[in-house]
Amino acid sequence: MDAYIKGHYQRSFYQNGNGYHVGLFKVKETNDEKIIPFLDKTITFTGYFHELNDMDTYLFFGQLVEHPKYGLQFSVTNYERCKPEEKDSIFEFLTSGLFKGIGEKKAKAIVDVLGKDTLQVILENPDNLILIPGITRKNIDTLHNKLKEYESSYETVLYLSDLGFSTKDAMLVYNHYKDKVKSVIEKDIYQLEYDIYELSFKKIDRIALKNGVEQDAMIRVRASILYIMEEVSNTYGHSYFFYDEIFNYLPRVLGVFVGDTIYQEALGSLIVDSMVVNKDEKYYLKEMYDSECFIVKRFRLLARGEKETFKNLDLKFQEMEEVFGISYNKEQKEAILRSVSENFLVITGGPGTGKTTIMRGIVELYKELHKLSYEKLAEKIALLAPTGRAAKRMSDATLMPASTIHRFLKWQKDTNKFQVNEYHKSKVEMVILDEASMVDTLLMAHLLRGISANCKIIMVGDSYQLPSVGPGQVLHDVISSGKLPVVSLKELYRQGKDSNILTLAYDVRDGEVVDDVFNKSGDLTFIECLDDQVIPNLMEVSSTFKDLDYKKFQILAPMYKTRHGIDMINEKLQSIFNPKDKSKKEIVVGDVLFREGDKVIELSNMPDENIYNGDIGIISQIITQNGRKIVIDFDGNEVTFTAANFNKFRLAYAISIHKSQGSEFDVVVMPIVKGYKKMLYRRLVYTGITRSKKMLYLIGDKSALRVAVSNTVSDVRRTTIQDFLENGIK
Repeated sequence: MDAYIKGHYQRSFYQNGNGYHVGLFKVKETNDEKIIPFLDKTITFTGYFHELNDMDTYLFFGQLVEHPKYGLQFSVTNYERCKPEEKDSIFEFLTSGLFKGIGEKKAKAIVDVLGKDTLQVILENPDNLILIPGITRKNIDTLHNKLKEYESSYETVLYLSDLGFSTKDAMLVYNHYKDKVKSVIEKDIYQLEYDIYELSFKKIDRIALKNGVEQDAMIRVRASILYIMEEVSNTYGHSYFFYDEIFNYLPRVLGVFVGDTIYQEALGSLIVDSMVVNKDEKYYLKEMYDSECFIVKRFRLLARGEKETFKNLDLKFQEMEEVFGISYNKEQKEAILRSVSENFLVITGGPGTGKTTIMRGIVELYKELHKLSYEKLAEKIALLAPTGRAAKRMSDATLMPASTIHRFLKWQKDTNKFQVNEYHKSKVEMVILDEASMVDTLLMAHLLRGISANCKIIMVGDSYQLPSVGPGQVLHDVISSGKLPVVSLKELYRQGKDSNILTLAYDVRDGEVVDDVFNKSGDLTFIECLDDQVIPNLMEVSSTFKDLDYKKFQILAPMYKTRHGIDMINEKLQSIFNPKDKSKKEIVVGDVLFREGDKVIELSNMPDENIYNGDIGIISQIITQNGRKIVIDFDGNEVTFTAANFNKFRLAYAISIHKSQGSEFDVVVMPIVKGYKKMLYRRLVYTGITRSKKMLYLIGDKSALRVAVSNTVSDVRRTTIQDFLENGIK
């Protein structure tokens, strides 16, 4: 007799075109004693599947087997998707977060005793709950009062559950539409994706197909067009697309070919409904088009505004230099003086040109000219950066508080909205924005909406670095247009003139690799070796810095997978920087072992905890009793992660070059191998090199470095801010 496991599919880490999967499954129930230790935990499974999703409950039938390399696995011979029982829906409803103080344990106890009549009993005879172990009078009152409030909604929640929504998602839908849920879904189920941030196209599409929506239905074609535009925009950074380009992607999403007539009708209806904009046969998502237009109009308005004039400006500048013992060069002086006078300015330059020092000069001169205390100055000027680490560097340099853009705009994670917006604006009079190359089009538009129309803006950044993760290239387009005020810094600042690292950076930026720059002195070392020696060399170099402050040493690589990828490097380096120790607790999450003392990186924005994507911390405590928890120390800010949030961080002995943007390290090590393939391109390598302040080690193949430096293909983004600045908005 086959064993079975009942529970939820988590993810696949391998699958092929024949439907074979290797993945993780969270076990909720089993008939095999050997699998009982896996209850409420994940187990590796293998087998052939027509479809799997993380919304449904599954029964997997098969046997527990021992793989010689990968350990215990559940080998699936057949499977079935479980139809939700009413008791399951009630349990999910009680644990949906609506009923404060009712967790899984109490909800299970209630449903086990009262069964499918649970809700009716609570509404009519709540005192019956007194007999259930662990249930308090406060719990009873909460359940009864809240259930009365939601009595009318439960029928709708059950309707949504029958369609395939989880109770959590069903509550999101109900709270958004109330009594209009059925009419909205019957008209166009994909409207839920457009209106509710937490519901994705893929989730809604699975439910739509399961409930009879045809593959080529007009509502599905429309939704697929919007999904394609958003996904491709986020992947390649484009702000607009061409007619045929979208059409060619459609069969991949729909799973069926639709003709040009249906496509044209669907696209046309999206334009009529103001969801897509067509300008000169360029197709934009409405929000993207509006954002590009808004940015251009605001920047132009500021640049054309009346400049502020001051008496004795040069004298005040000299006094500032004397007070702080700084001697600015001609370019830097121009940048500072124009920043306090003009309403809009871009300050751009490569590493070593003194951009950070200039920001302090701007802040101090503005303070003196306006006769402000530091307290008042902090109310007038907002120092902003895209990442937490960049904001901290900005604060250290200026001795003023600095913030991420998301924190300044009071971003709400659950709704993906900003509380500081066009209706509730900040009162700051000047914004200095560092690492501006990292700011995407949509975020820039949100920032501009959150400040007054006459607030001065100073953008500081290096346009040769990687563009923003999100779509657009605002800084690049502004500089390239030649239509707005820009100060370009070219002169290296003092010690930078003798830096081999900076020489290499500028060579790479200009498309060159000169062998003479390597191994001349201790700051820049290239260790040439065969592919199979890259990891051993990397480990040997790293071991010499194992006692260095974790914030000062970093390995950077462009990819997570492959034998030279970030995941493999982290696994190897954990044994060097944080070896196994009886005094340190460990925990396995998926296929990764975490240990107290491990260096980790945050992968998302968590504004309530004051941590942001790219922040690096140390695991200070692992708790395995009464629910698994991991406590991470981010520069003195201790944040507790529960099992539901373990996917929000990963090991950080090696991190991606993208994640390193906005950060600097004393020592950087970068493997360079041809196996990185498409991730070998100029801007990526340039950005990695410029993260290093004192020492840089490159390990691998010089010919791979030359391939990267000659590759500029990944730099190309289709945007129209430059065109709008040069030729006007049509």
